[in-house]
Amino acid sequence: MALPPRVFYTLQEVTARWGCNIADVAGWAAAGKFRIMTGIGLVRCGEEIVAGRVVLSPMDLMPLFRRCGTGPTEGVVRRIMTGEKGQWQIITDPVGGVTVAVADMMIMADEVHGFEEENDMVRRVPSGPGAATPYDWEGMNIALIVRIHDHGLPATQAELVAEMQDWFADRSWPKRAP
Repeated sequence: MALPPRVFYTLQEVTARWGCNIADVAGWAAAGKFRIMTGIGLVRCGEEIVAGRVVLSPMDLMPLFRRCGTGPTEGVVRRIMTGEKGQWQIITDPVGGVTVAVADMMIMADEVHGFEEENDMVRRVPSGPGAATPYDWEGMNIALIVRIHDHGLPATQAELVAEMQDWFADRSWPKRAP
């Protein structure tokens, strides 16, 4: 049985996935492209008690998102937004706010995928019968079966990978020089 799709990505995963800096991610969140979230324990916002998943304002935590990477890894949040309210709420208890770590910040997967789609970042891999691909995988499989039948497996996985790469390189266009 397959696992269900991911629910969220951490900020570190998003920066790696998009090949960008955490300051870029914070900037896009501040511009309303997606929301940065975290989970918190019980706090009081006026008369209301709030806990669980909350939205953070990247502008409130700017020192955490320095482009040079010299910022702190934790910051204090004094206002949050819950999904039900849709507006910023001031944390009144604890009085000093709540400490949050960059490592605990996340973006919901549907927002990550939506951002990628909107910015044409999605890499579509051809699949299924008749899918166009620049590689002759069927030919590689046949060559691999023949190689293993005639000579057995190479001594290491690295040698097998090298042989497979050479097979593809020998059949690439234009032909490489000898």
